[in-house]
Amino acid sequence: MAGLIERTLTGIFRSRWGVAIVLVTIVFAVVGIGRLFSDGDDASPQLGGGSPAPAISIDPSEDDSVVSTEPPPTPKTSPGQAKPEAVAYAFASAWVDHESVSAEKWRDRLLPNSTSTLSDQLRGVDPAGVPAERVIGRPELVAVNDTMVNAIVTMDSGKLSLRLIAPEGLWLVDGIDWESA
Repeated sequence: MAGLIERTLTGIFRSRWGVAIVLVTIVFAVVGIGRLFSDGDDASPQLGGGSPAPAISIDPSEDDSVVSTEPPPTPKTSPGQAKPEAVAYAFASAWVDHESVSAEKWRDRLLPNSTSTLSDQLRGVDPAGVPAERVIGRPELVAVNDTMVNAIVTMDSGKLSLRLIAPEGLWLVDGIDWESA
């Protein structure tokens, strides 16, 4: 008897049809058991059914601090000092003026509008590596707070991003970044 069962099972599992019949039987058994133990409630989610209405979980009039209703910060400039837009434009103009000039002279042109930290970082930089030839547009300013501004200056071959700071009302460029067009 044991040999007969063994030969039958071996024969079933050696053929593709036998394996397919066993798998279909297992699937029907799982579905049947699921239906047997379900409560028959049609309100449960179904594939292809319509989605339920969204549930509102917060008060729409409540402030969630994601979007501020306050006006953006206004950059503060000391009386008689240049505004951040003028400093950004002057720095960008000096930055692209790199033809037929030594590295020291090019850096000296940037010094009046840059912090000592940026000036030290630019020491030894070859101006021939500047990827732009001329300023195309006026700086677009985004105030971070009243003493920090990000300026984007459009150039002929990309955009120059400048970070300006003014801890005491005197705006200076503290960081630069380049994005090719």
